[in-house]
Amino acid sequence: MRYFPTSELIINEDGSVFHLHLTPEQLAKDIILVGDPGRVELVASFFDEIECRIENREFRTITGKYKGKRISVISTGIGTDNIDIVMNELDALVNIDFNTRTEKMTFTSLNIVRIGTSGGLQDYTPLGAYVISRKSIGFDGVLNYYANRNNVCDLAFEKEFIFQTNYDSRHAAPYVVSANPELIERIGKNDMIRGVTISANGFYGPQGRELRVRLNDPDLNRRITAFEYNGYKITNYEMESSAIAGLALLMGHKAMTVCTIIANRVNKGSDIKYTGSIQKLIQLVLDRL
Repeated sequence: MRYFPTSELIINEDGSVFHLHLTPEQLAKDIILVGDPGRVELVASFFDEIECRIENREFRTITGKYKGKRISVISTGIGTDNIDIVMNELDALVNIDFNTRTEKMTFTSLNIVRIGTSGGLQDYTPLGAYVISRKSIGFDGVLNYYANRNNVCDLAFEKEFIFQTNYDSRHAAPYVVSANPELIERIGKNDMIRGVTISANGFYGPQGRELRVRLNDPDLNRRITAFEYNGYKITNYEMESSAIAGLALLMGHKAMTVCTIIANRVNKGSDIKYTGSIQKLIQLVLDRL
């Protein structure tokens, strides 16, 4: 059996995992991820029962029950670097014995749904629309550090994306991963757009926003919006879905991302008062998870 030394898996004195500060018994198998720690309370406000509240840095967790189903809602903060922490620690909580520091003989698969906000890249992704990331394109490079990344990526899609967008080789090599089809069908129904999402490694320059520092490639977003491959078009930008989907595939978990569109990069519109839209999305996900 694989053994994980203290330098690789740090366990706190109370038996909780290093960053999330969760113990194995505090985690449900159905998990909702949100970026904003404040949104954890919003999701939990729908719960019928609260079991525990745990908080450390930007990672905040509430585990409770919704209509009899045990669910954990966890904030990740912004970016795929945080997702690397969250996904590895969630997997460790259910598939590593913290007492012996060895991999468990019986594997446990988690259902993981990210609920977030996003910027639309097509005319048919208007403000308030809900977009499921059927495929995610990672600009972050996180998955490239893991063995067998090619086994879970759409290599033909990656190649075509690099070609059509004339992707700068100085950037992290993009990777393309699919969300879990079972979760997509369960959560998506017929009232959500199935799309392709780019997870950028920044909010401004990496998503084509220009303030005082000019962009290296100001035409990249136009080429991204024009991209089409096997009926797929790129629908939106956000900052987490690629690492969630990719690491879930490598680990054997089921994962997907669904976002409400709060800005449209094509028509330059935005909505900073999106509370009602995100509340409705939370309710839909809770009812369907």
